[in-house]
Amino acid sequence: MAIRSSMINDPARSSHTRIVFRSAIVSRILLLTLTVVWRSILSPYDTSASINPSCIASTTDDHHQQLILFPRIAAAIENGIVWDSVYFVRIAQCGYEYEQTYAFLPLLPLCISFLSRTVLQPLIPLVGYRAVLALSGYLLSNMSFVFAALFLYRLSVIILKDSEASLRASILFCFNPASIFYSSIYSESLYALLSIGGLYFLMSGANNLAVLSLAFSGCARSNGVLNAGYIGFQTMHRAYDAVFLQKSAFLALQVLISGILRCVFIFIPFIAFQAYGYYNLCDRHAPDKLRPWCKAKIPLLYNFIQSHYWGVGFLRYFQLKQLPNFLLASPILSIALCSIIHYVKLRPKEFFSLGFQVTPKNYGDASMLPSPGINTKNSSLLERETSTVSQEDQARRRRKSSSKEAGPTVLSTENVSIDKLGKFSIIIIPFVLHLGFMVATAFFVMHVQVATRFLSASPPIYWFASYVLVSPRTRKGWGHLIWGYCAAYILMGSLLFSNFYPFT
Repeated sequence: MAIRSSMINDPARSSHTRIVFRSAIVSRILLLTLTVVWRSILSPYDTSASINPSCIASTTDDHHQQLILFPRIAAAIENGIVWDSVYFVRIAQCGYEYEQTYAFLPLLPLCISFLSRTVLQPLIPLVGYRAVLALSGYLLSNMSFVFAALFLYRLSVIILKDSEASLRASILFCFNPASIFYSSIYSESLYALLSIGGLYFLMSGANNLAVLSLAFSGCARSNGVLNAGYIGFQTMHRAYDAVFLQKSAFLALQVLISGILRCVFIFIPFIAFQAYGYYNLCDRHAPDKLRPWCKAKIPLLYNFIQSHYWGVGFLRYFQLKQLPNFLLASPILSIALCSIIHYVKLRPKEFFSLGFQVTPKNYGDASMLPSPGINTKNSSLLERETSTVSQEDQARRRRKSSSKEAGPTVLSTENVSIDKLGKFSIIIIPFVLHLGFMVATAFFVMHVQVATRFLSASPPIYWFASYVLVSPRTRKGWGHLIWGYCAAYILMGSLLFSNFYPFT
C-alpha cells in the first residue's frame, strides 16, 4: 500500500503519468495515420485480405452476407486485415476451423467477438460484421497499448527507483520499433498489458491480481507461460528467508506450496487450450485418421503447428537465404544483448547467485534497507526492497526543490543519476533472465525477424535504452541511433505491413 499511495500523492509522478498517457495516444494516432496514408498511396502486394468465405459451421450466422449501407467504408476497413490479423478475425467470426488456426491463442479473438456483439453491434448494419470485427480488434489493441504504457511506467518506478528514467523508458516504449503491431489486430498489445500489468501488481504486493493477470497473458500469447518464472523467483527467495532467516521449515513449506499453485494457475489457460485442441482434433476422429501429434506421449498441438506449418525449430532458420531477416532483427537483438550484459556486469556475483548472497550489509545503501512500518522479520529481502521505492526519489525531489536552478521535468537529463541506473537491485534479475531466454529462443528457434515484436514487450530493453540516452559516454551517438532506429522501423513497418508486404 505504501507504493500505491506514494505514487498517487506524488505530483512528479502524476505529471509523468499524464505525459506517458499523452505519448501513448499520440503514438497510436501517428501509427494509424501512417497506415491510412501508405494504404491510400500504394497498392497492396497481396489482395487476398478481402476474401471471406462462409464459415464451415452451419450454426454460425453469416453476417457478412447481409446488405450493408456503406460498402466502401467496409471494404477500406477490411483491407486492413492482413497477415496474422486474418487468423484472429476469422477465429472471432467462425471459431477454430482448421488445425493451423490453433497456433493463435483465444483471448484476443474472444475479446473481439464479445466487443463486436455488444458495444459495436449497432455498426453491423452499416459496415457489416467482418468490418465490425476488425474495428473491435483495432480498438482493443490500441486501448490495451495505452494502458500497457502506463503500467510500464509504474513498474519502472518500482524497479529503477528513478521516475525520470522510468519516464524515458515508457516514452521509448510508446515509439518502439514494433509499434505497427501494437496498433494492428495482433495480440502484442493485449499481451503487453497483461504481462507488464501483472508484473506491476506482483512488485506492488497484489499477488492475486498479479497471478490472474499473468495467467491471462498466457491465454493471449504462448510465451505468457514464461511469466510463471517471476513467481518462481519470488517463491525461492521467500522460502530461503523462511529457512535461513526465520528458521521455520513449516513456513518455507507453506511458501513453496503457495508458489507452486500460483505457477500452475498461470499455466492452466495455455494447457486448457491445448486440451481443447486435442478434444476437437483427436478425440472426434477415428484412430486411423489421427494426426501424428495426437499419438505423441505429450500431444502438444502448439509445437506441432509451429514446426509443421511454419518450419519453426532449433537452427532450422539458419540458412543463407535468411540472412536479410537476421539483419532485420539485428538491432533489437543487439540492444537486448547489450542490456543483458549491462545488468550482469553491474554485480556478476549477485546475479549468478540469483541474489541469494545479497544482504543489506553487503550494499550499505538505502535502497536495500527496510522502511519504517515494514515488519522485517516477516518479510523477505525481495519484499523489503520493493517496499522502499519512494525513498530515493523523495530525497532527489527535495534536493531539486531546494535548488535555485530547477530545470524542466519532462525528459530532463539534469540532476539525473546515471550511475548505471542506480544501485543493482536483485528484483531486476528475473527480468534479465526472462529476456535472455527469449533472445535465445528468437535467435536459435523462431523465425528471427519476429524478434522485433517478440522482444518489444520486455522492460529491460527500455530501461537500458533509457540509461543510454543520458549516459555521458553514449548519449551523443547511441541515443540518436536508438531514436533513429525506432523512427525508421515505425515508418518502414507502417508502409510494408499495412500493404501486405513482409516485415517482421
